Amino acid sequence: MARKEFKYRGYTLEELQEMPLDNVIQLLPSRQRRSLKKGFLPRQKKVLEKIRKVKKQGNNDGRPVIIKTHCRDMIVLPEMVGMTFGIHNGKEFVEVTMQPEMIGCYFGEFALTRSRVQHGDPGMGATRSSMFVPLK
Repeated sequence: MARKEFKYRGYTLEELQEMPLDNVIQLLPSRQRRSLKKGFLPRQKKVLEKIRKVKKQGNNDGRPVIIKTHCRDMIVLPEMVGMTFGIHNGKEFVEVTMQPEMIGCYFGEFALTRSRVQHGDPGMGATRSSMFVPLK
């Protein structure tokens, strides 16, 4: 069975990438459409410039170029698909490779800022009451 071809609102990825940005914006959900109609913020423009610079240079050494950014409110556009971004989560840069299914989402959705807390067993010296817990 053949793999199902990706489509976003009836358009293939290739059609989306060839489309002017204004037409792509019309296909996005209302919150993203409203945000992009206001124009890109200076930090978002910087990310777009980095993307276009990397695309123009090409990839000559084989490994993916990681574009690091603190801009978590950037919206994933069709031209970003296939690129790897280092999105800052407040502590470190989380590497995210953009997939076609991510179009229209915010960068921040893929780099979670809170991690799940996993507490260990109480050990010797953890608290005053643990002094009386027998060691295993």
